[in-house]
Amino acid sequence: MPWRVIACGDEIWHVEPVAERPAYDRCWHLVLSFRGTSGGMRDQAFWAQYPIEATSKSALFLQADRIPDAALSHLLVERRL
Repeated sequence: MPWRVIACGDEIWHVEPVAERPAYDRCWHLVLSFRGTSGGMRDQAFWAQYPIEATSKSALFLQADRIPDAALSHLLVERRL
């Protein structure tokens, strides 16, 4: 089950959060996976960094849960242009 489902026009996208921590950094960074599941975007996918970081994965995912769907839709449209 996806973390979030975002509708963009007639396309449906599943969004999943991922925590990434570079070797040189003590903070975890949020990366979002977008996967198209309908229309012309079926089986299309991309990754996008989101400007959230935290010192623990749990704190990162708590912040991610507060991201409004409108911000995810905006990121999706911005990335696809």
